[in-house]
Amino acid sequence: MTKLIVCLTGMPGAGKSTIADGLKSKGYEIINMGNAVREEAKKRNLESTRDNLGKLMLELREKNGPGAIAELVKPQIESSTSNVILVDGVRSNDEIQVLKKYGNVKLLAIHASTDTRFDFLQKRGRSDDPQTKQHFEERDNRELGVGISNSIALSDYAISNIGLTKEELIEQSFKIIQSWLE
Repeated sequence: MTKLIVCLTGMPGAGKSTIADGLKSKGYEIINMGNAVREEAKKRNLESTRDNLGKLMLELREKNGPGAIAELVKPQIESSTSNVILVDGVRSNDEIQVLKKYGNVKLLAIHASTDTRFDFLQKRGRSDDPQTKQHFEERDNRELGVGISNSIALSDYAISNIGLTKEELIEQSFKIIQSWLE
């Protein structure tokens, strides 16, 4: 059976990681693209700050091509025994093309308002999460610069994460993914 690779895409703070965390218990393997960049930073003895991770992400793309971050997760996909893999944080069509070599790719876009996303990111507390509106806008612009709007626009399905509880967001995502398996 061909693996189903579900790419979760959306602007930072829209709810991608919430979905991924919530669906782990359903037996799906979760691969986080941001963690791949954080791991690369660790190998280079770089602190996982907002600036360092942003620069590293852009440097990897410049040096190794626009699909470079997807190339970083290739070993995890190849070694996975799961029939459904959720890839959290796909940011470009080039990354999607890399992932298509390993299975049937479907894109699930998560939308949330700017205020909702900023609020989520402030509460999440990762080392690279923006603490000011200016940092938030800089991050959004960097994401848009690598082509995230294209992957959102070309998604197979989109969920609006406005007014949903965490449980509703996870359940909606699960139902969509299950429909892709039928």
